[in-house]
Amino acid sequence: FSSKVEKQDYAQGQQINKSKTKRAVFHRGDSSVFRAKASVASADSGERRTKQLLRGVTISNGGVLPRIHPELLSKKRGGRVKVDNQASVPDKQEERSKNKKPIKSFKKVKGKRGRKPKSTDNESVPNSTVEDGPGDGFTILSAKSLFLGQKLSLTESEISKIGTIKVEGIINPTNAEMDLKDGVGNALEKAGGREFMEGVKELRKAQGPLEVASVAVSQASGMAARFIIHCNVPQWGSDKCEDQLEKTVKNCLSAAEEKKLKSVAFPSLPAGRNGFPKQTAAQLILKAISNHFVSSTSSSLKNIYFVLFDSESIGIYLQEMAKLDAK
Repeated sequence: FSSKVEKQDYAQGQQINKSKTKRAVFHRGDSSVFRAKASVASADSGERRTKQLLRGVTISNGGVLPRIHPELLSKKRGGRVKVDNQASVPDKQEERSKNKKPIKSFKKVKGKRGRKPKSTDNESVPNSTVEDGPGDGFTILSAKSLFLGQKLSLTESEISKIGTIKVEGIINPTNAEMDLKDGVGNALEKAGGREFMEGVKELRKAQGPLEVASVAVSQASGMAARFIIHCNVPQWGSDKCEDQLEKTVKNCLSAAEEKKLKSVAFPSLPAGRNGFPKQTAAQLILKAISNHFVSSTSSSLKNIYFVLFDSESIGIYLQEMAKLDAK
């Protein structure tokens, strides 16, 4: 330096520069320290808040109690915060299931659209004659269920209407020649007309004469029924006439079953010339009908109509039907 004064001025300037540098460094360091202290204070505050929120919450080794927010759990365990979006899925599914309307279930039916499905072989079409009953002019006075579920009905009518009864088979009490001169046979002849008579003539040639208690079947042409079952009724006083009468009833029922009939009409069999006492005949016939179904394992018959035409017979059969119920 040129002079001692200049040297002093230089030294003084260097001293001032050092002080400025120190102040700048101090300010920068002070700012970093301040920020660090603020971060520590914030962490302490968050830790205290976390402890307050988790106060009274038990955390087990296997997990936590339900409905604890995942952020709080992460802070409590000291791990990273990871929010599980699936935590609220069950609640949402519950709400959706509540809001959903129940869906009706429909059975699928095979077949083309616009057409009703065809009935199976197991479905049987009900017979109209059975469902409708005996028809106009016939009054059911009493009924009884038999062993296999068949229904025995005591019915009142006029003998001239026997050909109009709505059944599948009609029993015609006759003789060995199968003539139609008496009672029921005469009414059937008038109802069936010439075609029915021709069928009976052919039957006589093919199966006549009939033995006692035997039966023969012809078409019921011109009538509501399908078949007429002709039977040779025994005479009262003949050998074993009571047993033969029961056998006649059984053979009539068996013939109806062979034709797969569902309903038959029985007039009072030993009428007129056969000479059976009405009380005895009623007891034997009702007993035979009941025993037939007791001894059978199955039968196509569902309805048996016992048709009577006079008040005396009606009173007797009502009395015997009551006795049959009491046994």
